[in-house]
Amino acid sequence: QLQLVESGGGLVQPGGSLRLSCAASGINLDYYAIAWFRQAPGKEREGVSCISSSGTIRNYADSAKGRFTISRDIAKNTGYLQMDNLKVEDTAHYYCAAALSFTCGEEYTRPTWYDYWGQGTQVTVSS
Repeated sequence: QLQLVESGGGLVQPGGSLRLSCAASGINLDYYAIAWFRQAPGKEREGVSCISSSGTIRNYADSAKGRFTISRDIAKNTGYLQMDNLKVEDTAHYYCAAALSFTCGEEYTRPTWYDYWGQGTQVTVSS
């Protein structure tokens, strides 16, 4: 019943764009921070971005700054990650996560903060 579902992944050329969505069911995302993580084959899961429940605080991994934009839509109970100028090294399985009353400080990259996780969506950047 409580579920986060990612969508929007796919195959894109370097320099292209994708918009990932994280749709929530059974929870009201108004009370949760939303974060995006990614995991490439053979690598550890890493934090990409986080947006606070109020939407006023946003944090990004160094690799994402200037290229990715995190946002949320209260009416749709959905979070988003707009990814522009994609690079081959962005290839990974991307997950969204939600944390209750979290402010997305630099500690947002710790997975233990999060109450709910989606199953992920694959992003492949290839020429």
